[in-house]
Amino acid sequence: MILTCIAVDDEPLALGLIGGFIEQTPFLQLLGKYSSGIAAMKELPELKPDVIFLDIQMPDLSGMELTRWLSQSPNLAPAVIFTTAFNHFALEGYKVNALDYLLKPFSYEEFLRAANKALNWREMLGAGEAGKIKDDPDEFLFLKSEYQLVKVMFRDILYVEGLKDYAKVHFSTGEKSLLSLITLKLLEQRLPARQFMRVHRSFIISLDKIKSVTRNTIQIGDIHIAVGEQYKDSFNRFLSRWM
Repeated sequence: MILTCIAVDDEPLALGLIGGFIEQTPFLQLLGKYSSGIAAMKELPELKPDVIFLDIQMPDLSGMELTRWLSQSPNLAPAVIFTTAFNHFALEGYKVNALDYLLKPFSYEEFLRAANKALNWREMLGAGEAGKIKDDPDEFLFLKSEYQLVKVMFRDILYVEGLKDYAKVHFSTGEKSLLSLITLKLLEQRLPARQFMRVHRSFIISLDKIKSVTRNTIQIGDIHIAVGEQYKDSFNRFLSRWM
């Protein structure tokens, strides 16, 4: 698999170094180098690269601003690998769904590790798309957690807990819960409605994992979850089919 790439950095030496690293990596193809975020933004709709190696602090349009623009462009979904001299941007990079974060000055070994992460990310996406064509489209999804995409099988989900801008997935298999930067509302849209239901502003449950139901609560696994007032009608309609 070949990943198409662009490099964006307002420092000529850094831009040349990243471009050289891309060109010496067999599975990367360099489409262009840009010294400003605005120049890159103009070319992105036509180029549609798989990966962007992106500086954060630039005078006209910062890397963070360009990444936020990308998130609002449905036809563009490149992996973003930030390259910066400042380590205090790491948390903000995570919040905008950057795939990785390279702290300048970085070696080719560090660059290659980030590039391999992008390759694995692309291969997982390809496997997910192939699976959706070949198998049941409601078997799994990929969630980003700690700079990687994690395959989550629907059958293994016990319930999902909303924590502001994050969702915490709890599993029936006993494995460690997974924290992903995705809102509960967006995750609700991605989960199949025949298997999952939102019963509280902070909880989505797996319907086949329900152990018992009282007037206002649901037991799922070893915990009890209250049914929110605005969700009672839809949950009662679900129950009525089995009573």
